[in-house]
Amino acid sequence: MNIVLHQPEIPANTGNIGRTCVATGSTLHLIEPLGFRLDEKSIKRAGMDYWDKLDVRRYVNYQDFLEKNPGAKVWMATTKAKHCYTDVKFGPNDYIMFGKESAGIPEEILVDNEETCIRIPMLDEIRSLNLSNSVAIVLYEALRQQNFESMQLEGELHRLSWKE
Repeated sequence: MNIVLHQPEIPANTGNIGRTCVATGSTLHLIEPLGFRLDEKSIKRAGMDYWDKLDVRRYVNYQDFLEKNPGAKVWMATTKAKHCYTDVKFGPNDYIMFGKESAGIPEEILVDNEETCIRIPMLDEIRSLNLSNSVAIVLYEALRQQNFESMQLEGELHRLSWKE
C-alpha cells in the first residue's frame, strides 16, 4: 500500500504515520511544501528508531506526484466525501491520500476525483480526526481487505507461554 500526505504540517503526525508505514510495509509519499524539515527531532522521535527503515518519497507538488506515479489508483480521504472508506475495494498497490491537518486535500483536487473520495464516518460536532489516526484507520481496512498479506498475524509472549 501507499500513503500520500499532501502538504503535512505537524511533524509528530508524519513521524507516527511513518512508523505505521514501516509496520505495514507501506510506502510514504510526501507532497511539498512540508510544514517542517525531515531532519527535525520531533519527526524522528515520533517515528522512533524506525525512520531509517521507511520507504519515503518526496514530491515538489501534486503534479510532480502524478507524473512520477502514472496510472496510480488514488483514494482521497476527506470529510467532504460521499463514500465511506469501508464501501470501496482497495487494491494492494493503491494510494491513499490525506491532506494537511489545517485544511485537508484542496478542493481543486477533490472535484476532479469525486468517485475516489472516501470518508471516515463521525459525528457532525467534530471537524475531523487526528491525521495519524485517520491514516491508521483507513490503511488497516485496506490491509484487512488484502487479508494482511505478508504480515505477522500471531504474536508470542516474552516471558510466559500461551495456555493451550
